[in-house]
Amino acid sequence: MNDQGRRILLGRVAGALGLRGEVKLESWTEPRDAIFRYQPWTLRDAQGRERQIEGVRGRDSGKHIVATFPDVTDRDGAEALRGLEIHVPREALPPAKPGEFYWVDLEGLRVVTVDGVPLGTVSHLFSTGANDVLVARDDERERMIPFVRPQYVTDIDLEGGVVTVDWDPEF
Repeated sequence: MNDQGRRILLGRVAGALGLRGEVKLESWTEPRDAIFRYQPWTLRDAQGRERQIEGVRGRDSGKHIVATFPDVTDRDGAEALRGLEIHVPREALPPAKPGEFYWVDLEGLRVVTVDGVPLGTVSHLFSTGANDVLVARDDERERMIPFVRPQYVTDIDLEGGVVTVDWDPEF
């Protein structure tokens, strides 16, 4: 699969922290402070405007991920960053471990049942807290399939571009 040009949403600026320009980040990396390893970042605002930045430093304070952006030295500057999404190129991420997958690598794959019935393509995945959910869409409907392996998701073939599920096509 060609990852050229694909970007991954790794986090978001949650807001200002203190008076010296530090910000709180939401980070979806594991561990949370690994987000700082994947720079430069592309910052995207709610209107879709983007800019690149590097040299962001930070730490996991226990309660928050705290970051310092270059040239941001006061609370007003930090508050102006609130809501910015943090994206990185897909190729910046390390290879997935055997048996593990980045969700973005599954998006766009065909979804078929164990009996070969097509259910559409992977639109996206999301977490419910209890388990992750794979969303398969076709022209007619959207199906939410628990991403529970091997009970419901029986096989993932990245090379073949197919996710096989044990799922009733009528459900």
